[in-house]
Amino acid sequence: MTAPEAARTRRSASGRLGRRLRLGRTLVARRWRQSLQFRALAVALSLTALAFFVTGSFLSHQIADRLFSDRLEQVLAGASADFEDVQASFDASDAADRDELQALAASTLGALSTDGSDAQRRWILVPMDYTSGQALIPAQSQSPWMTSSTVPPELQERLAAQDGVYWQPASVPMSENGDEVPVIVVGTVVELQQNARYGLYLVYDFSDPQRTLDAMHAVLLLSVVVLLLLVGAIVWYVTREVVRPVTSTARVAELLAEGDLGVRMPVSGAHEVARLARSFNRMADSLQEQIVQLEHLSSMQQTFVSDVSHELRTPLTTVRMAAEVLFNAREDFDPVNRRSAELLYHQVDRFDALLADLLEISRFDAGAARLEVANVELFSVIQDVVEAAAPLAVSSGSVITVRSGLTRCTVQGDPRRLERILRNLVVNALEHGEGRPVEVVVAEADAVVAVAVRDHGIGMTEEEAEKVFNRFWRADPARARTTGGTGLGLAIATEDTRLHGGRLDVWGAPGEGACFRLTLPRVQGRRLGPEDPSPLPLPPAAAELPERAGTTPTGTLVLVPGPAEPAGPGTGPDGAAAGDRAGDPPAADPVPASGPQTAAPAPEEPAAGRPAQAPGAAPPGGAAAGGAGPQAPVRADGPAGPRP
Repeated sequence: MTAPEAARTRRSASGRLGRRLRLGRTLVARRWRQSLQFRALAVALSLTALAFFVTGSFLSHQIADRLFSDRLEQVLAGASADFEDVQASFDASDAADRDELQALAASTLGALSTDGSDAQRRWILVPMDYTSGQALIPAQSQSPWMTSSTVPPELQERLAAQDGVYWQPASVPMSENGDEVPVIVVGTVVELQQNARYGLYLVYDFSDPQRTLDAMHAVLLLSVVVLLLLVGAIVWYVTREVVRPVTSTARVAELLAEGDLGVRMPVSGAHEVARLARSFNRMADSLQEQIVQLEHLSSMQQTFVSDVSHELRTPLTTVRMAAEVLFNAREDFDPVNRRSAELLYHQVDRFDALLADLLEISRFDAGAARLEVANVELFSVIQDVVEAAAPLAVSSGSVITVRSGLTRCTVQGDPRRLERILRNLVVNALEHGEGRPVEVVVAEADAVVAVAVRDHGIGMTEEEAEKVFNRFWRADPARARTTGGTGLGLAIATEDTRLHGGRLDVWGAPGEGACFRLTLPRVQGRRLGPEDPSPLPLPPAAAELPERAGTTPTGTLVLVPGPAEPAGPGTGPDGAAAGDRAGDPPAADPVPASGPQTAAPAPEEPAAGRPAQAPGAAPPGGAAAGGAGPQAPVRADGPAGPRP
C-alpha cells in the first residue's frame, strides 16, 4: 500500500469513527430528552459512581498509607541495626592493605546476605570519592546486576552532603533479567579505614505490599461495579414503577387528543398512581360528555341554521321580488314611500348577505368546511376580484392598482375561498379608503406567497386592530350602516385562511390607512408557523414595485404587460388581452397608484342595486377612524370568535 493510500485509509477510518461518535451522542441526547426513566437512571448512576470514587480513593489512600508505613518503619529499624553492625565490624578490624580490606568487606557484607531476617534485601557498597585516592576497594554489590547506577542519584548526593540514614523509593529488578518492582533504597555512610568513606545501600523489595494494595484495588473496583449494577437495577425498577403510569397516562392522553374518547387508564390499588388514574378517568368522562353535548348542540345549531335558511329562502325571494317591483316604481311614489322602497330594497340585500354569512360561519363552527384544492393563479383571481369591485371603486372614488415584481404566481388552494378572502379585503379597503388609492401587492418566496391590500383611508388604532377579526365587530357601532356589511367578512376570511394553513395580518394607523396581508403556503399540507416569515413587509413598499394592473376613474381595468411579455396593448399577467373583454374600451394609459385621483361623480342612488358582488359575499366589518399613532401588526391566525 502506498503512502497516499494509507493516508486515505486512515482518514476514512477516522471519518467513520467520528460519524459513529456523533451518532452515539445524538442518540444519547435524544434519549435524554425523551425518556424520564433514562434520565433518572443516568443521574443516579453518575452520582453513585462519583460517591464510590471518592469513597474508594479515600479508602485506598488510607490502606496504602497503613501498609507502606508499617513496612517502612520495619525496614528502617532493621537497616539502622545492620548499619551499626557493619560499622562496628569495620572499626574492630585492623586490616591494612587492599586485600585484607576486601576480605573484611566481603565477610562483613556477606553476613548481611545470609541474614534470614529479610530474604528480599540486597546490599550495594559504593565509594564516596574516587578522585581523592581513598577508594581502597571498588564498588561492589550482592547481586551482579545491581551497580551504583541502581541507587537513585538524589540519594547519593544527599549522603555526600551530610551523614545519617536516608531512604528513597525506586523501581529496580530484584532478580536477574526480572521485571522492575517497587523498592525502598536505604543508605548511610560507613568508614572502612583511614577515613575512607563508602556509601552502603540496602535495597528492600516492596512488591508484596504493592501486590496486596493491587488486590485491594481490584476488590474495590469489583465492588464498585457490582454496586453500580445493583443501584442501576434498583433505580430502573423504582423509576419504572413510577414512570410506567406516567407513560400510560401520556399514551391515553394522546389517544384522547386524536379523538378516541372511549379510552381509559387501568386502575388498580389505592396508592397515588391509582388515585391519579381515577381522577384522569373522571376527567375523560367529563370531557367526553361535554364534547358529545357540544357536538349535539353544534349539530342542532347547524340543523337549525340550515332549516331557518331553507325556510327563509322562499319568503325572502318573494320579499325581494316585491322590493324590486317597489324600487323600480319608486319614481311614482311620494317622497316618504320612495324612501321606504329604497330602504326595503337595500335591507333585503343586507339580510340576504347576512343569511349567507351565517350559513358559512355555521359550517366553520361545525367543522364541516373543506377545501377543494386546485392550482390557483393568484393574478387571475385578483383580476376577477378587481373587476367585480370596479362599481364600488367608482362610487367610492378610489383607484385600485395591482403591483408586483412577478408576472405569474401559482399556489395550491381552494379558488372559491381565495377569491372570497381577497374580495373581502378589497371591498373593506374601498369602503374605508375615503376615495384614496388602494394597492394590491403580490410577492413570493421559496415556500410561501403573500398578497397585501393597502388603503390610505381612515385607518385604525391598535385596539381596533386587535378586534378587527372578531365576529360582528364594528369600530363605531353608532355609525350609520351606509358602509360595511354584516361584520362577518373578515371573520370568514380568517377561517378561510386557517383552512389553507396561512396567516392573515393587519396593520393600521389613524389617518394613514390600513393594510391586510394574506400569507399562504405554496403547497397544501404545510401549515405556516410564527417563525415562517412573509415575503412582504407590513405595510409593503408598494411604490417600489412595478404596476401590473389598475382601474381608471370610470371603473375600467387596464392591464400592464410584464417585462417578459410583448408590448402589445392590454396584455395582462394571465396572458389575456384587455381588448378581448366584452365592454372594455381600447387600452388606455395605466392609472398611477398614488396621488390624488379624479373620479367620475357617482349617482346618488345606484341604477340597479348595490355594487357588483358575488352571491354570498359580505363586505367586511372593516375599520374606522379614531385614536392616534401607528401600531404593530396584529395576526389573525387564532380563533375568529369574539375575545373574552
